[in-house]
Amino acid sequence: MAAPVRVPQGETPLHADAEGIGAASLADSPVPDSWQMHERRAPAALRPYVSSYTGYRMEASPRSTHHGVASPHLTFLLCLDGKVEILANADRSKPPGAFVAMVGGLHDGPAEIAQGEPQTGLQLRLTWRGARMLLRVPAGELAGDVVDLAALLGRRSRMLLDRLAAAPGWSERFALLDAELAALAAQGRGDAGVAPEVGYAWDRLEESGGNLRIAELASEVGWSRRYLAEKFRAETGLAPKAAARVIRFEGACDRLRGPHRPPLARVAADAGYVDQAHLSRDFRDLAGTTATSWLADRRHD
Repeated sequence: MAAPVRVPQGETPLHADAEGIGAASLADSPVPDSWQMHERRAPAALRPYVSSYTGYRMEASPRSTHHGVASPHLTFLLCLDGKVEILANADRSKPPGAFVAMVGGLHDGPAEIAQGEPQTGLQLRLTWRGARMLLRVPAGELAGDVVDLAALLGRRSRMLLDRLAAAPGWSERFALLDAELAALAAQGRGDAGVAPEVGYAWDRLEESGGNLRIAELASEVGWSRRYLAEKFRAETGLAPKAAARVIRFEGACDRLRGPHRPPLARVAADAGYVDQAHLSRDFRDLAGTTATSWLADRRHD
């Protein structure tokens, strides 16, 4: 077990949320006072591929099971000590496992992750474009699954972990990530192989907050709904309707994470849900919990 993370001068531990599969037990878990979290946006040049970095230190706690929430971001996770133990993937046909470095694909159901062991690490919110650019694989090939980072990056994965663990603080670790991801991006092929229609369709869903009708989207693209769904799922890992659902759900969760949490009914209306019951069903299906329990877990935020 590593010593508790030192907070470099000028940095403040954040009780914040990170998106994705929740494999680091960050996405939808209570944040005890003994945790340290440090969040930073990726540099502008990397933001099409990585939305943010979160460094964390979790002390030991009673063993429990955490539900990893569906999200429009892949989870790229590096453990500097400890491991992530996946009890059940969102796609139950995918085997469980324990990982020191991993990438979790997009999914539209909760995963189950063991929680309780001490752990220090970094979690990145990766976009589907980032999967191709940084990992050389379509996000669709990772859908509903968790993959060892070494299977994608080889020895480079271990070398990065060692360098991050040797860094004296979070500022230095974030700078290392900046440099490593920029190097991976420089070697990547960008959007080569991606149908422009798929990128346009995803961007339109994000612009609408997940509230664009798929028939209208297919019409804009000039494809049939069936053909759009086939190409979209192959590239991202989700069908357009499922992507719209997790984008809308993330929008609702972001509203609930704000400093002044509005009533659930107001959040549901603002995010584009039919009513509060509709949002409650998404909490059950996408987060594996109720909205009330999810909010109670944020008493430390």
